Amino acid sequence: MRVLIISDTHRQNANYLKVLEQVRPIDMVVHCGDVEGSEYMICESAGCQVEMVTGNNDFFSDLPREREFQIGNYHVWLTHGHNYHVSMGCQIIKEEALARGADIVMYGHTHRPLIDMSGKVIAINPGSLSYPRQEGKRPSYIIMELDDENKAQFTINYL
Repeated sequence: MRVLIISDTHRQNANYLKVLEQVRPIDMVVHCGDVEGSEYMICESAGCQVEMVTGNNDFFSDLPREREFQIGNYHVWLTHGHNYHVSMGCQIIKEEALARGADIVMYGHTHRPLIDMSGKVIAINPGSLSYPRQEGKRPSYIIMELDDENKAQFTINYL
């Protein structure tokens, strides 16, 4: 299974469409919020299952604030992260994920990519495809792949 994880596109979808062309085939798209009205386009373009939540800039969206679902054997908790002080680090959100029984928490908001596999919960932040804030400021996304033994591998990728 191959999963494209993105966040913080802020209605600037050209890079999302480029990434889709580069990484296909994929089995799922996960968007960690701040779509700003592009929900339909993101879903239609994906051509596969899409999981998506609202971010702090999705003011009139009907999307849920949080979602829980399975990817293989992994219980995933998806949230934008702004309610869990992620700008200060991922410890609080990882503690909340553990309390919810999640194996993986996927979030955005910081516009900085992160894969934190320390402790009992994996924290994944794909950064931003539209307004990156990390050093070098390159648009980023994460690919999650499940191997033959259903073990997850994560890679941060840049445009």
